Amino acid sequence: MTSMANLASTYRNQGRWKEAEELFVQVETRKRVLGEEHPDTLTSMANLAFTFKAQGRNKAISLMEKSFQLWEEVLGPQYLYITSSPANLNKW
Repeated sequence: MTSMANLASTYRNQGRWKEAEELFVQVETRKRVLGEEHPDTLTSMANLAFTFKAQGRNKAISLMEKSFQLWEEVLGPQYLYITSSPANLNKW
């Protein structure tokens, strides 16, 4: 799953949105395997939100908000993703 997530990120960085989204959605199976609050699941959720944002899709913001909320609940405000997520949401 980590390799798939890395490949999806590479696709996203190359502007290959469809391929990136397909892989990120597959990586969302982490939710079933690891649980919704696992850090790898939350990373996948945020990556999918960035992919949706790059495509101009409305659900990007709600997905990032959910990711941010779970990061804060699970890991606390000191975690790296927490400090970057509010800035991203404000930009969006």
